[in-house]
Amino acid sequence: MRTLSQAAKNAIFSSQSSSAWLLLLTLEHDDLDSPVRVTSDAVDTVSNGDTYVPFPFVITLPDETDDELPTVKLTIDAIDRSIITIIRTLTSAPTLTLNVVLSDDADTVEAGPFEFTLRNVQYTAQTVTGDLQFEDILNEPFPAGTYDPARYPGLF
Repeated sequence: MRTLSQAAKNAIFSSQSSSAWLLLLTLEHDDLDSPVRVTSDAVDTVSNGDTYVPFPFVITLPDETDDELPTVKLTIDAIDRSIITIIRTLTSAPTLTLNVVLSDDADTVEAGPFEFTLRNVQYTAQTVTGDLQFEDILNEPFPAGTYDPARYPGLF
């Protein structure tokens, strides 16, 4: 169950609101000097001391199925070549963190943080696209431990 702030509830249930829902996306990787932080807003957004710069992106939510993990699609407009340069320099998949906040109170995270791994990245002159994948818990071994003679000699 998700708990929303009173301001979020007011924004949801009112017919008009001065608050906008913002997506804050943080891209992190060991190869980067500092995280890349972008916002879905048209102006800089400061949330919990971090500044998110405006950068157009779209997140497409997955279909809900029982037999596979959901994959979120991320499409970033390549309005300048910086995002493509960043993606090209990474040696492995980066981690992305998504937070949902209100424009009136960006320090209060209404939903998130959602942590993903960016996979299957493709880019053109106009866009960068990729899959945001959750941790693959369906393929984890069960049970996690095994009873073998090396670990439990008293059983054998």
